[in-house]
Amino acid sequence: MEKTSTRDPSKRTQKDYSLAFKLQIIGEIENGVLSYKQAQKKYGIQGRSTVLVWLRKHGRLDWKSKLPMKDKAPPKKKINDLEAKIKRLEQEKEILNRAIDIADDMLGTDIRKKYLLLSLEASKREEPKEQPPSE
Repeated sequence: MEKTSTRDPSKRTQKDYSLAFKLQIIGEIENGVLSYKQAQKKYGIQGRSTVLVWLRKHGRLDWKSKLPMKDKAPPKKKINDLEAKIKRLEQEKEILNRAIDIADDMLGTDIRKKYLLLSLEASKREEPKEQPPSE
């Protein structure tokens, strides 16, 4: 008597995962298209850590950190956070430059010019002096 397999075709087995398939999923996750859990559901991957193992092994990002996945921000969120930080720092720089301008006007000084002169003098001291060519 023959045994017939009653395996659900939507569920995959370990043998089904080619390297190209793994890299496709990793690419979607690292580009922020899907989270690793969404990828598991979309592609019918059974193991809870299977995709994470692929990310650690084949991924371009650092998936080996000690933070749990719940605390780890996806790449797009990290980029947005860094862009917001850059914007904030540029605003702080503008405020400090305005404060220097106001202080210069109120006190009749040239803080920026003094600073630039001091930094130029310091850089000249650090440059090696050229030796005259020997004849």
